[in-house]
Amino acid sequence: MKKHQIVAGLDIGTRAIKMAVAKVSQETGVLELMGVAQEASAGMRKGVVVKPEETSKKIASLARKMEQISGERISEVFLTLGGSRVCALPSHGLIAVSRADSHISQEDVDRVLQAAQAFSLSQNQEVLNVFPRQFSVDGDKGIKEPIGLRAVRLEADVLAVCVFSPDMRNLTQAVMDAGLEIADIVPAPLACAASVLDDQQKEMGVAVLDLGAGTTGISVFEEGDLVHLAVLPVGGENITFDIGIGLKTDHETAERIKIEFGTCVAPKSRKMEKITLLNGEEFVFSPKLVSDIIEARAKEIFQLFVKELKKAGLRSQLPGGVVLCGGGAKLSKIAEYAKKELKLPVRVGVPQGLLALETDPSFLPALGLLVGGEDFEGARSGSSPFGKILSSFRKMLQSFLP
Repeated sequence: MKKHQIVAGLDIGTRAIKMAVAKVSQETGVLELMGVAQEASAGMRKGVVVKPEETSKKIASLARKMEQISGERISEVFLTLGGSRVCALPSHGLIAVSRADSHISQEDVDRVLQAAQAFSLSQNQEVLNVFPRQFSVDGDKGIKEPIGLRAVRLEADVLAVCVFSPDMRNLTQAVMDAGLEIADIVPAPLACAASVLDDQQKEMGVAVLDLGAGTTGISVFEEGDLVHLAVLPVGGENITFDIGIGLKTDHETAERIKIEFGTCVAPKSRKMEKITLLNGEEFVFSPKLVSDIIEARAKEIFQLFVKELKKAGLRSQLPGGVVLCGGGAKLSKIAEYAKKELKLPVRVGVPQGLLALETDPSFLPALGLLVGGEDFEGARSGSSPFGKILSSFRKMLQSFLP
């Protein structure tokens, strides 16, 4: 009998597909990271699989690479869901308590959450799951755990996470065609949050900003609950495009300049820099101009983020501040700039709950799947921040499988 269980997280992004694998000791319950790997994406646009056959080949190649690194067979993965068509809507459900003694049961809670999903959606949209914010028992609001209380009427205020059905089908097809089974699917912003937040931070009020290549994911927590989720259709790729246009150069050169010289705070020196291109030519540019271009796009992203906070009524209620994740969090001085723009505490996320930490913020969604995923599988006795959230997607997933 094996003394450990293998857990794998797969994050399929616009520019890169990332996988993280960990083993969980059956004796101690310790989650130990065995390795991470990535492969350049194909068949992707703005965080969405548009050509499943191309994406599938990349996933299969990455899985083989990860098996060589970990020395373990990978057959099942926890999976992130990206794209700007992931959204969350507030909803309300109401039912009559069913038991003769008027005590609220788990069945009543399930029914009121189901009732909260009874709202109209645009064509090709589906409700993935509902996340309770509060229950009301005979008009008394603010109740978190209603089971066992006596009541005639039970109500629930929830946040319903919705997805575009064709996006889900393409995603599941790409993964399954690569020979992998899907344990669960969770939106990328929630996977990030699972990696970097603890219960105390979620109780205080905190936002997670996943700065991806094609999109920027947002998840906001208050009093321990998910209260807002959104995905903005802008990301690090837009910065690269802006640099390419501003410097009149090709995409690959612009990406290299962004990685090597990019910063959100203008350098004091105005001297010119140069890089040597693959053809041997030298390309000369102004770092000041590059920082101005990056700052303009970063400002737009943070302004859109503020609009989302205002939409959720949470602009001034985030004592826990903002946690930055994703590849965009690697930009020089991004946290410093965000703190100035948002007027909130800002830090770059660091994964929790893992031994042998991988500190690259672009791997945080995949690592978050490990932290929550292994708990769902019952591999250790301790609880993780997102075990319940991850497990709730299993039932809904079945309707999207090809």
